[in-house]
Amino acid sequence: MSLNQDLDPLTLRKVFAQHPSGVAALCAEIDGVKTGIVASSFTVGVSLEPALVMFAVQKASNTWPKLRHAGRIGISVLSERNEGVCGQIASKKGDRFAGVATHTTAESALFIEDSTLWLDSSIYNEVEAGDHWVVLLEVHGHRISEHAPSIFHDSGFHALRVPELV
Repeated sequence: MSLNQDLDPLTLRKVFAQHPSGVAALCAEIDGVKTGIVASSFTVGVSLEPALVMFAVQKASNTWPKLRHAGRIGISVLSERNEGVCGQIASKKGDRFAGVATHTTAESALFIEDSTLWLDSSIYNEVEAGDHWVVLLEVHGHRISEHAPSIFHDSGFHALRVPELV
């Protein structure tokens, strides 16, 4: 079997879309303004001591330069109840948080209500990786809900059913 050598960006988007992933909103309130980005590249369990997670963000992002200066960043792993939130927060126009129920901590970490998981974090390190930054975040606290996570696969969102414990 031969491997396809076509690595242009459009092809790679289709190829990478075959890997199912959770979707995380990384948000903070900065000078009274709700600011956030969405990442399907979010990864947990990078390190347990210290507790580290990570994600990748395009260098061309207009939002990351603002968000990187937040003291704390709220990570909300989106659930099936957050339908439409991903596209809204990722939008480049309009009020990204209009009608979205949120919670802001005293440290200005911003969380999306009805998410599967909340992680209170701060930047631990940033590493240049091609046309992206890989950002390591240190976790300071968490909250888990019973909502089923939303999964991004094949360029669409799907609910992942969580079995009930007997």
